[in-house]
Amino acid sequence: MPDIQYMFKRQLKYILYLLALYVLGWGFTNYQAVFAGLILGTTVGLFNLWLLARRSIKIGEVAAMGKKARSVGSASRYASAILATLIALRYPEQISIIGTVLGLVTATVVIIIIFIIHETKVNYEEER
Repeated sequence: MPDIQYMFKRQLKYILYLLALYVLGWGFTNYQAVFAGLILGTTVGLFNLWLLARRSIKIGEVAAMGKKARSVGSASRYASAILATLIALRYPEQISIIGTVLGLVTATVVIIIIFIIHETKVNYEEER
């Protein structure tokens, strides 16, 4: 499954760039609660992306051996997202709930953007 590993590394790179921008925003603007929420949500979203990539690789290996594969484990990803939301609700002065929710969605948005860019590039190369 080198494709999943390659995609994860590429997504990781862009998410880490976004996290660096969020840290700069937290440090140099007056919107510290919003950026703290973005940092928290994006970090948990990155953790969930890592879990999904790791379990997808394991499922591929098990399926290649001809055995029955387990699920990708949505419960742990839901639990981590709920935990991030509860932390934001517990400390509303320091962490914005809206920023946290947007941060949780950041990994999905990055995946969609990378997919669109990749498909556009592949279709352009096929037309040539």
